[in-house]
Amino acid sequence: MAALMVGIVTGAGSGVGQSTATILAESGYRLALVGRTRSKLEDTAALIAGAGGDPAAVVVLPADMTSGAAVGGVVDQTIGRFGRIDAVANIAGYAPRQPLDQITPQTVRQCLDVNLAGPVLITAAAWPVFQRQKAGIIVNVSSMASIDPFPGFNLYAAAKAGLNMFTKCTAEEGKKIGVKAVCIAPGAIETPMLRRLFDTRTIPKDKTLDPTEVAGLIRDCVTGTRAFESGQTIRLP
Repeated sequence: MAALMVGIVTGAGSGVGQSTATILAESGYRLALVGRTRSKLEDTAALIAGAGGDPAAVVVLPADMTSGAAVGGVVDQTIGRFGRIDAVANIAGYAPRQPLDQITPQTVRQCLDVNLAGPVLITAAAWPVFQRQKAGIIVNVSSMASIDPFPGFNLYAAAKAGLNMFTKCTAEEGKKIGVKAVCIAPGAIETPMLRRLFDTRTIPKDKTLDPTEVAGLIRDCVTGTRAFESGQTIRLP
């Protein structure tokens, strides 16, 4: 009997992360739901259970993904619970909107940590698992800002551009062990993070992506129903 597939989803408490967790659960994945806030992760777990998912197939793992120790704990707990890791979806993000003359060291650190260091750390922590399995996939969620930046999102754009390149590096090193990596660069998504930055007059709802559109693409990459070149950044305008 084929092993059941296991995924780690970061930023699983809301927005694209929550939608991705829900749609992967519907596809039969056992999941580690990761984020900073337990209550939000539990809400996602409840949504999965309410849609007919198996509560035993979901584990809630609150963690700061910018901490190496916490990230290592997520990988260890996922292996302890499910015995393997087949996919990592790096969705957690932080988008400060500041002109250059208002950037602070704290903002620099937080933006780079969440958008770049976090995915790097969990990729490194999961790598020995992928090496043993000789298989795995990492899906990183970037942004169109990394390709076509706009004023005020300088740090965010730079961090996500770094994530695009790290995806290429991951794909290159993954070739010899059967590991793939892909980056998804969506435009504006209708999420709480977007609405903290822009009202509907500035970015109307009909100009945004629904989180389920991005989640569907992530699922298709994870399950192999979407063809892509490992290391590619897929634009989703």
